[in-house]
Amino acid sequence: MSRAQCSPVSDWWWATDRVALVAIIALFAIGLVLAFAASPAATGGPMTEGDFRYAAKQIAFAAIAVVILAGTSVMTPRTIKITAAAIWILALALSVVTLFAGSEVLGAKRWLNLGFLTLQPSEFLKPSFAVLAAAILADGKGLRLPRPLVSLLLLAPALIILLLQPDVGQTALLLALWATLLFFNGISLRWMGALAGSGAMLGGLAYVLIPHVHHRFNQFFSPHEIGYQSGLALKAFARGGLAGVGPGAGTVKYHLPDAHSDFIFAVAGEEFGVLLCGLIVILFCALSVRLLLRSARMGDAFAGLAGAGLASVMALQAAINMGVAVSLLPTKGMTLPFISYGGSSLFAIALTMGFALALTRQRSKIGETDVDLFAFLREPRTA
Repeated sequence: MSRAQCSPVSDWWWATDRVALVAIIALFAIGLVLAFAASPAATGGPMTEGDFRYAAKQIAFAAIAVVILAGTSVMTPRTIKITAAAIWILALALSVVTLFAGSEVLGAKRWLNLGFLTLQPSEFLKPSFAVLAAAILADGKGLRLPRPLVSLLLLAPALIILLLQPDVGQTALLLALWATLLFFNGISLRWMGALAGSGAMLGGLAYVLIPHVHHRFNQFFSPHEIGYQSGLALKAFARGGLAGVGPGAGTVKYHLPDAHSDFIFAVAGEEFGVLLCGLIVILFCALSVRLLLRSARMGDAFAGLAGAGLASVMALQAAINMGVAVSLLPTKGMTLPFISYGGSSLFAIALTMGFALALTRQRSKIGETDVDLFAFLREPRTA
């Protein structure tokens, strides 16, 4: 495509961060390869033959995710704000429905069974909140309340719903996203220290009040005990070594719960070795750093802040998943973006990256209009 060619596709191609786009496509491709590696373990067992039904579903989910990625990557900042507001409201409503009609797994209600898809609405809270909180914090006009407080009030309903499910991991991730946005917006280090202290206190309360959090932390810090899942994941990495045992030759994966989702990084380590795991880490680092640098150069405060928030929440979730797989963090049911099995996870990360690519595009502001989502919070004008 020539720069001189005037077409929507050509304009999108030359304005979009192509390095980030290539990293996204590469991660999607690795996810499909690992779906074929993990599907027999998820559908079978050590003594029973599995099949590739999860891999087939993942291909269908990936096709939809690519459409979401492409559709959102061409949006204007105005359209992104409106879309994020609609998704935030819908995700909150579905999260409430999940409390009453959701499928219960290990005492938690986080999923809605739609037949063809098990939907986790909380996955969509992260990209929509990143956009809306950035719109609040970057707003140069006066509000009746301090902007950090307004963003916290926006977040509060989601935190309450997630704690009722309960989903401590998503709660912590949303709080970390909020703190990251405040940091990038220039909040003082004194306030960041206060937020860190408050986060530690909330973590202590979760340890005291939520039994499975108490158990997992005790197990992680015990010098004599290692968790069942963590122990198997380490065996998978040890067996894989540098280059892995080969596609389809893994055996530890048949004993590993959630091999196709939460612990798919361990499957990559067993069958493809440190080489593929290292490539995955490099791709995540390149993608997050590229988006952060691109966001830092944006002239528009909202686009820069939202882009940085979207990149950060993706990188943080990936770091948590991989950290759990190699026993650097306590066990937590959190998917690996782009790679873990599941429609909700793929659709949400496609939405996240689509927003990020759109916000970090090089675009002209001539004739562009914005939307004021928070007019009701404005200070009244004085005569």
